[in-house]
Amino acid sequence: MIRSVNINDAEAICDLYNYYIVNTTACFEEVPVSLKDMETRIRDISALYPWLVFEEDSKIIGYAYVNKWKERSGYRYSVEDSIYIRHGYEGRGIGKKLLARLLDEVRKTKIHTVIAGITFPNESSIALHEKAGFRKVAHFSEVGFKFDRWVDIGYWEIPPSEFERRQI
Repeated sequence: MIRSVNINDAEAICDLYNYYIVNTTACFEEVPVSLKDMETRIRDISALYPWLVFEEDSKIIGYAYVNKWKERSGYRYSVEDSIYIRHGYEGRGIGKKLLARLLDEVRKTKIHTVIAGITFPNESSIALHEKAGFRKVAHFSEVGFKFDRWVDIGYWEIPPSEFERRQI
């Protein structure tokens, strides 16, 4: 079941996300997020943008949301997506379902462009976004540093003309 996030999901989301912080370069945070910080993020982001969770047997096994791409007001119609699937549940189509629903929800807003920042390597995230109509528009070399090594990041966007009508 896909539904909107609520504050009671914070602990499960924290647990899910902290796995990626501690074990992967999928995000550039290096210190696990506290429950209080996650509650604040959920309140702040979901007040402005869609934030969805994928729940199965009363357990949060994935989530997706969009947030500001940049702070300056001229970017107010552009957002960046984030999608995380609980470790061990990858490859079951959960990301595809979350992204499709997230884009449907974003289409109901005034958002014009959705951007995805993806660290390398991350073939599953790249494939997910490209199947949804995103195309690679940038590659930055060694812009992140985690686990004592430099990490590249790429940016994908769904062109506005595609975003407005594309269904996956």
